[in-house]
Amino acid sequence: MTVFGNSAPEEGSADYEAARAVGRTLAEQGYGVVNGGYGGTMAASARGAREGGGIAVGVTLAGAVWTPNRWLTETVPTPGLLERLLTLAELGEAYVVLPGGTGTLLELAYVWEMMNKRLMWPRPILLYDGGWSAVTREIIARQPKAARWVRHVASPAEAIAGLRPSEPQPSSVAPEPE
Repeated sequence: MTVFGNSAPEEGSADYEAARAVGRTLAEQGYGVVNGGYGGTMAASARGAREGGGIAVGVTLAGAVWTPNRWLTETVPTPGLLERLLTLAELGEAYVVLPGGTGTLLELAYVWEMMNKRLMWPRPILLYDGGWSAVTREIIARQPKAARWVRHVASPAEAIAGLRPSEPQPSSVAPEPE
């Protein structure tokens, strides 16, 4: 599962500990965690995944000034931000979107729009915590069909419950909406 989140939260903060719980819960249910590979909630979800006995893959930027977090089992360096975004999207069977800033918003918007345009096979987008409701409410008010891809969750257990078994992917293009 790809986990999107913020680099700012520090160990012990509510956002850090929530991300850690998400990573642990995903790993305990047999899912690997893929994230951006650096600090904050990326480190926390990777740490949780490792504590839960799972793997944590960090999609990083080659030549970046930041150091990948120590909880990763593997890094996938990419040459630029766009390639990083594409790789994070491609590696996700589903997406857990933690509280974040503009980078997290970019990640959410990209996967959501790819599904809206049927350029990516539908996958769950689980918006963790209430912070995303204002953003999604405005989008869904203007584009009601967009609601089918997103679900708001308030706990790691709800995130797990929101995951559906992966559907077969006969091509890279999603089927026509119903």
